Amino acid sequence: MDILKLIGRTKELFSDDINNHEDELRRIISQSSFLVIGGAGSIGQATTKEIFKRNPRKLHVVDISENNMVELVRDIRSSYGYIDGDFQTFALDVGYLEYDAFWDSDGQYDYVLNLSALKHVRSEKDPFTLMRMIDVNILNTDKTIRQAIQNGVKKYFCVSTDKAANPVNMMGASKRIMEMFVNRRSRDISVSMARFANVAFSDGSLLHGFDQRIKKFQPIVAPNDVRRYFVTPKESGELCLMSCIFGRNRDILFPKLNEQLHMTTFAEIAVKYLEQKNIKVYACKDEDEARNYFGKNLNRNDELTWPCLFTKSDTTGEKDFEEFFTERENLDMDRFQNLGVIMNEIEDNESLVNYFDQEIGSMKAKRYWTKQEIVELFRKMLPDFQHVETGKYLDAKM
Repeated sequence: MDILKLIGRTKELFSDDINNHEDELRRIISQSSFLVIGGAGSIGQATTKEIFKRNPRKLHVVDISENNMVELVRDIRSSYGYIDGDFQTFALDVGYLEYDAFWDSDGQYDYVLNLSALKHVRSEKDPFTLMRMIDVNILNTDKTIRQAIQNGVKKYFCVSTDKAANPVNMMGASKRIMEMFVNRRSRDISVSMARFANVAFSDGSLLHGFDQRIKKFQPIVAPNDVRRYFVTPKESGELCLMSCIFGRNRDILFPKLNEQLHMTTFAEIAVKYLEQKNIKVYACKDEDEARNYFGKNLNRNDELTWPCLFTKSDTTGEKDFEEFFTERENLDMDRFQNLGVIMNEIEDNESLVNYFDQEIGSMKAKRYWTKQEIVELFRKMLPDFQHVETGKYLDAKM
């Protein structure tokens, strides 16, 4: 499958910047030790491979997904073989005691990269998953950065999202609040971040779902009015690596917009995806027709058309386009060829982030909270937060 062609490109986004800095990347990485948190997710695996192939002295990977970790190791061994340094993986949850014991047993790293996240807009559908999103995206980030400061780590990197720029959903807002938490720690450790586009065919993504629907002989469903920027998994790893190694304190790197990077709809990608498989689209009028399609086609293995349902989006938190920065942010567009940089100053937000911490702690102590309470807390943190609540969520759709 040609992912670049599917997302409407002919060239990798960051190849020029990577090539221009390759010697320095190899020199720095070969002399350094790394901890990658959330390293078995799609972005985490891509970033881990970018580090591994440049022969680090130490590379430890932590993730809660044991199965994904196994696949990461198999992928690395099959593609790159072995390194002279210490490469190990650990199936651990950052929020648990076992991780703290792991950190206390070593904790000696030059770079800590936190790539863990609850990334789905659908995670805001109930107050319980929403609270876990706060734990993973905000509080665990603050926990791991404090541990990095205590052990004298040189650099801390974590992933934000394009949805943090003028957020309309709780996931994007949680990442914007995370940026505030990270910024306040920048007095004590050098930090950098990355905002980037949808990673094509990442685990759990709609595009990854296309593969699953084909395997299971199920219809492909996609919105025809939601436009997104897309990067490949390899590009996501390169972006994280460039920000981690070369980002200055408080920098947020993002892909520059050019003729190669443009917005496209999920429906347009679905059509191209099927074309690459020599399958024609059969446009369905509703979910029932899409679901029943294969039941009426007994010779489905010989079928050269596929049921597709392309509809307008009406679910909570969806934005019809994405952006990487706001008009209030200070940009450096000249440092790299295809990477822009948001240059942040230190924020005077200590009292605000402490208030957020206290309010979340109070909710947890009561063991009861509502989504509306959390939304209002987010609005206090982000006065311009334009939360869009439609009462409809993706879990209620095909």
